[in-house]
Amino acid sequence: MFKFLKEVVGGSGTGLKDLPYNIGDPYPSAWGSWIHYRGTSKDDGSQVSIFALSGNNAQDGHLAAGRNGVKRLRTVRHPNILSFLHSTEVETHDGSASKVTIYIVTEPVMPLSDKIKELGLKATQRDEYFALGLHQITKAVSFLNNDCKLVHGNVCLASVVVTPTLDWKLHAFDVLSEFDGSNGSASGPMLPFEWLVGTQYKPMEMVKSDWVAIRKSPPWAIDSWGLGCLIYELFSGSKLGKTEELRNTVGIPKSLLPDYQRLLSSMPSRRLNTSKLLENGEYFQNKLVDTIHFMDILNLKDSVEKDTFFRKLPNVAEQLPREIVLKKLLPLLASSLEFGSAVAPALTALLKMGSWLSTEDFKVKVLPTIVKLFASNDRAIRVSLLQHVDQFGESMSGQIVDEQVYPHVATGFADTSAFLRELTLKSMLVLAPKLSQRTLSGSLLKYLSKLQVDEEPAIRTNTTILLGNIATYLNEGTRKRVLINAFTVRALRDTFPPARGAGIVALCATSTTYDDTEIATRILPNVVVLTIDQDSEVRSKAFQAVEQFLQILKQNYEKSNAGETGVTGGASAIPETAGLIGWAMSSLTLKGKPLDQVPLASSSSAPSLAAAAAANAPSTATEAPSVRASHHTRSNSDFTDQPAPPSPTSTDGWGDTENGISEDHDSDKDGWDLDPIEEPKPSPALSNIQAAQKRPVSQPSRPPATSSRPKISTAKAAAKSEDDDLWGSIAAPQPATTSRPLNLKKTVQSDDEDPWAAIAAPPPTTRAKPLSSGRGRAAKPAAPKLGAQRINRTSSGM
Repeated sequence: MFKFLKEVVGGSGTGLKDLPYNIGDPYPSAWGSWIHYRGTSKDDGSQVSIFALSGNNAQDGHLAAGRNGVKRLRTVRHPNILSFLHSTEVETHDGSASKVTIYIVTEPVMPLSDKIKELGLKATQRDEYFALGLHQITKAVSFLNNDCKLVHGNVCLASVVVTPTLDWKLHAFDVLSEFDGSNGSASGPMLPFEWLVGTQYKPMEMVKSDWVAIRKSPPWAIDSWGLGCLIYELFSGSKLGKTEELRNTVGIPKSLLPDYQRLLSSMPSRRLNTSKLLENGEYFQNKLVDTIHFMDILNLKDSVEKDTFFRKLPNVAEQLPREIVLKKLLPLLASSLEFGSAVAPALTALLKMGSWLSTEDFKVKVLPTIVKLFASNDRAIRVSLLQHVDQFGESMSGQIVDEQVYPHVATGFADTSAFLRELTLKSMLVLAPKLSQRTLSGSLLKYLSKLQVDEEPAIRTNTTILLGNIATYLNEGTRKRVLINAFTVRALRDTFPPARGAGIVALCATSTTYDDTEIATRILPNVVVLTIDQDSEVRSKAFQAVEQFLQILKQNYEKSNAGETGVTGGASAIPETAGLIGWAMSSLTLKGKPLDQVPLASSSSAPSLAAAAAANAPSTATEAPSVRASHHTRSNSDFTDQPAPPSPTSTDGWGDTENGISEDHDSDKDGWDLDPIEEPKPSPALSNIQAAQKRPVSQPSRPPATSSRPKISTAKAAAKSEDDDLWGSIAAPQPATTSRPLNLKKTVQSDDEDPWAAIAAPPPTTRAKPLSSGRGRAAKPAAPKLGAQRINRTSSGM
């Protein structure tokens, strides 16, 4: 019966063999007679700490104090008090002698003295870390004294341990007891196990065993003295040898010195309350303490405070001790993001801190949080993830990308925000290599097919560029079905010049995937037409592509004549197209406005593309009408009979992806490159005048090739001058010439034939206008007035 009660009071286990933990190597130091071991769980291998206390007699005072410590540690819970997991008491027999051992299993910790040596912090960083730790221990002591009315009795350096996240925890509860100051009749010791405390750590009233004075003192009097001893040992770097050493204040920070002296007051009633020590703003307010404190109460902050804090955090983190940032701040940040209390800018700070980790640690500490964030419904979080996907994409395995990341990312392809669609598209450059063939062919290509007819021109352009970059990850059958259709039927016929240029570059970059028949019958006919494109960049790229593909055909022809095995790829492709193709531009600014439609610059450099886009933007739209006229070589009747080319926003796919390549080349007819570019609609009067001026007897014959170039420059100059004139849109039209075309017949002039009919004055009429005209909606006709009034109105009108 006694043994059962001892097990209930002293521990929660039945013996060492039933202890579900493995005992490892001991630490060199521990509080009192305890031995501090490293340990692991037998279930999952997680790290723990195991404290062991042994005695030869079951009635040993050390064991009784140890049982008191187990009971107190199990019942007292606080974030800054060591977390209890398990305990047991084991009795072993060695011949006639017996040995009793108490085991306590807690969260993994190590002695503070050992951790300080391991960190090796100096100067300001050391002081900031000490301030953080003292703040945590002071909160624990204040909780015991003021909230629980308990006295720890032995606060010192040995009674503090440190967690893997560098938090300081208070333990060594063997001496802990209730404060019974209200019991005036009590005369015995208030702390039954005070004899375990070293004399150098005892205040004078404890040394004299003056329990009457102790009971009359405030509850924090003894532990305030112990907190002063802890401060001395921290800043002196050595254990306290005797009480007189506390007078040496050389290493104590000046901002902490007044409170340090009040903690060690010789009069117990005048000692500083531990809760008041927390109010020392001058010492405890530093970057590290403020940052950790803000993260601890993050749920209480509003969105503006969070946004401001996390935007500054990356710069602040660089000034904090690197070890503390990685072991303390990084886990807090990851947890806050995972559970939704942090805002999107926190992801930038998380990735920056993660870049300081090794590859293996990044996969363990950061990557799981990032993968979970892809399932977030917060659009700001999704945008931030896509913007930084290049920083963590390589660390994710193919299975994680294919099963956990891509299904969430793919929702962005159909998002209503063009900015998010573009970010989703660009993220595929990192994620696509990790996708399975089933996902590539069955899902991704379908989304890309829709994006190639997106309303945003730059998204269409970048879709073509992406397809050219990921072509090597597609299987041969998919490449045969998709690439030529995507690049020729869609990209080369886009009304946006950079999209046409991207199609040419993509064809060159994937030239090794086409055989001679495809090059001769499907690629060259479509590329050659662009050598007379209205955009100079597109023409330049078209000439380069023609030379490259002709060179491929010539090499294959020479090899076949020499009896060699025909090579179906372009081994001597143009060096500039090797490797990845750079993005054309961004479709939207941060404010969500689309950029000007600009010609595509060289694909080898994304910044140069943006510069060229800014330089050529004004001339793109105004150049189109005159260029189209200079290349128009057919009569009006021929042009009207020619079917219109397919629109880039049509819903035709890339051919039948199930039955192979479509052999119908009707869409490759001549004239598809003469897509009418939308012009600003003139006023009715101006349109009639222009219509009258465009009625020649016969269509002029095809001008020489040399004469088309000056017309382009003239049209550009005229268009540019019109754009520069802010009043051009409302200015009066130039007078028409007096001569008429010879083929016009003399007929009765009608409104359609008279260019001035729309603006001429109407013929006079003597009929009075009804009074009801011009009134409000559904107004009834006015009743006739008196005759004199009608005569007067008519007379005044005449």
